[in-house]
Amino acid sequence: MRNIKITVALIALLGLSSSCEDFLSEIPDNRTQLNTPDKISEILVNAYPGGSYMEFLETMTDNVGESQNLSGTTIKNSQNYFWQMAEKIDQDTPAYYWDACYTAISHANQAIEAIDKLGRPANLNPQLGEALIARAYSHFMLASVFGQRYNPATAATDLGIPYLLEPETVLLKTYKRNTMAEVYDLLEKDIVEGLKHVGSDYTQVKFHFNKAAAKAFASRFYLVKGDWDKVLLYSDDLSIQPIGKLRDLVKNNALNTTAQFRIYADASETTNLLISSPYSTYNRTIRSNRFALTGADRDVFFGSATNLFNKSWLYGSFSSNGSISIFLPKTSEYFKITNANAGIGQPYVANVLLGNEELFFNKIEAHIMKSEFDLANTEIQYFLSTRTTGYNATTDVVTQAKIVAKYPVIADEYTPFYTLTPVQTSYIKAVAELRRIEFIHEGLRWFDIKRFNYVVTHKVYNEPSRILKKNDLRRAIQIPLHATNTGIEKNPI
Repeated sequence: MRNIKITVALIALLGLSSSCEDFLSEIPDNRTQLNTPDKISEILVNAYPGGSYMEFLETMTDNVGESQNLSGTTIKNSQNYFWQMAEKIDQDTPAYYWDACYTAISHANQAIEAIDKLGRPANLNPQLGEALIARAYSHFMLASVFGQRYNPATAATDLGIPYLLEPETVLLKTYKRNTMAEVYDLLEKDIVEGLKHVGSDYTQVKFHFNKAAAKAFASRFYLVKGDWDKVLLYSDDLSIQPIGKLRDLVKNNALNTTAQFRIYADASETTNLLISSPYSTYNRTIRSNRFALTGADRDVFFGSATNLFNKSWLYGSFSSNGSISIFLPKTSEYFKITNANAGIGQPYVANVLLGNEELFFNKIEAHIMKSEFDLANTEIQYFLSTRTTGYNATTDVVTQAKIVAKYPVIADEYTPFYTLTPVQTSYIKAVAELRRIEFIHEGLRWFDIKRFNYVVTHKVYNEPSRILKKNDLRRAIQIPLHATNTGIEKNPI
């Protein structure tokens, strides 16, 4: 792998607070000394991406269709829908997310370096754990977005992303673009070491990598890697019937409209393990984009026919554009005024980055892959009991026969890098469809599409449909232009 170069602008272009801008712009000898737990904790506040992946990833999935709301056509929305390289570099774009992740990484690395210089004393273990897990998270998300899916058979040659282990201290530094195998080895090292030290003693615990959030991230990592025992190890906080730990839709549906939107990513929700507030306009565009969740697709995805018990779902939704575009109450915007006289400011959206629903699905999938179908039945039934209107524990029972009948095997539909038996295929398909509707709007469906090499068809008004075939190179989003202009190797096209 040839060496490449990354400029400081690439690593720390966006998302810095004014104090951190001053800190990172000075030469090392003039910087504020990070020599106390409080100072190191302060810089770690910015070790989380200040940008969101949800809009652009969601638009590439099969959750999104042609609404025929032609007035809502935008370059950004269209290019995402057609799996084209985005021209825009503002909020909610791949380029913005790239910069946001490397900015977060730079802060994590500053904290780690400071802790190392102090000899890694025990009183800084919580900060070290948070920094390592945060660094791993941003690298993992970058690799998941800008690389092809992880496959151990090809990972040694597949292009990953630059994995940065030290802060930027010079204007121009030589790096290499690590392979996916190298990225995953470094990720695992950071995750394992970070989990030894990460704690939960924060004022705002859910805005940091607390112990529960770190374990949920580890379960996601090992799910992608196909290490089912590790998935189960890190999902042990949830029983096979995690009463009180999943989102209570009955309670939330009883709230007024404003409260429903606010509560989804609120720290008071037990299920939410890690929350962020990125700079984003997704709360607005989700209501107006031409390519979005349509009313017709809503009726299919959330119709009783998709429920294993053939009953109505508890998911509520809202509509706009005369019921052309549909959105669930998940995105709540906070508008920060930066100039009161001019009436201008910046929009931020609350996002759930990790939660118990995903952790529970990971656990179910691991049981399926270990052929522990009785456990999977109990877990799927419990999940459905929290999402089904009029659930009856006596008659609404999950069995292998029901799963196989409801989710028949279609040749070459689900093709992960590992082998699936026919029964496993039906179960995996069932869980994937449950994940699909549970996390709609949140972009996570894209990662399942990549993991399972799933074909996606996008319809277009008065034009031929667009198809993302298996092994299509566009499944790895192209490296942003401003990064490739500095020497970053492009993804193959």
